[in-house]
Amino acid sequence: MYKTILVPVDISEDVLTDNALKHAIYLAKISDAKIHLFHSVPDVSRFSMSYSYHYDLLSSFAKKALERSEEQLKEIIEKIDYPSDKISYKVEFGSPRDKVLSEAEAIDADLIVIGSRNPSISTHLLGSNASGIVSYAKISVLVVR
Repeated sequence: MYKTILVPVDISEDVLTDNALKHAIYLAKISDAKIHLFHSVPDVSRFSMSYSYHYDLLSSFAKKALERSEEQLKEIIEKIDYPSDKISYKVEFGSPRDKVLSEAEAIDADLIVIGSRNPSISTHLLGSNASGIVSYAKISVLVVR
């Protein structure tokens, strides 16, 4: 059924990640699919330009944020009951919606499984990231609560 399942991970939201991963793992097991975890770190260069912060300091912070995010994804992967050779991950800077959609295309994903918080009226039934991904995705998206 599925070959590659992309799971966007919000490292600060354990519950969202756990719920999405449970579904992704289940679907991967019945499809013998690959699972690809992806985390988007906010781009700090905007802070540098907007607020005149020192570029070297922000660059150091950005490097640490990438390293820490990768460590956290590795910790999540260690807990997954699925063959490790069928799990991959990536961390990038940028807008979650845009980066998730470009990553889906880059890895030729055929499903995105994303966790979503309870929505507010401004996000019209979905969380803001999930809403943006559903609106612009060219592939199927499973939103898990």
